[in-house]
Amino acid sequence: MKRIFDFGMACMALTLFCIPMLVFVVLIRMTSPGPALYWSERVGQGNRMFRMPKFRSMRVDTPAVATHLLATPSAYLTPLGKFLRKTSLDELPQLWSILMGDMSVVGPRPALFNQDDLIALRTAHGVHVLVPGLTGWAQVNGRDDLPIREKVAYDVEYLKLRSFAFDLSIIWKTVIQVLSSRGVAH
Repeated sequence: MKRIFDFGMACMALTLFCIPMLVFVVLIRMTSPGPALYWSERVGQGNRMFRMPKFRSMRVDTPAVATHLLATPSAYLTPLGKFLRKTSLDELPQLWSILMGDMSVVGPRPALFNQDDLIALRTAHGVHVLVPGLTGWAQVNGRDDLPIREKVAYDVEYLKLRSFAFDLSIIWKTVIQVLSSRGVAH
């Protein structure tokens, strides 16, 4: 049932956002050298690697680390980067990953390939069995502001409490969070 819901939501969202997404592609290409999409190596279900797309909000020479690990993340932002990240519109291409089955609408956010501490903690607590999500319980409880251990604690709580109703409540909280732009690392 979750896969059918994910597929349906991704199709609806792609239909709704296809024109704005094309506009972003053109604007990104016009204002910053490099491709419009950034394909990131991420850790998926069962610790399997997959490539996850985002609209490129950072310069092409940005180190491949979590944003909070950069000394001055704002120095790497493209002209549209701050807007894309603040509004979470940089995440829209991940609808492709949902269609492909690499991601779900709701689940733990996929770790970067080099976030060994996060991957190890999730594996130790059994969270690695979940399909990663576009949004998740940790996302609506702090996003980028959470330390790794607290993020994994929320992931474990989601693992225990997951249900269709819980997913719907997380989606609703995500909408509120995105509209307020709280907890986003720029």
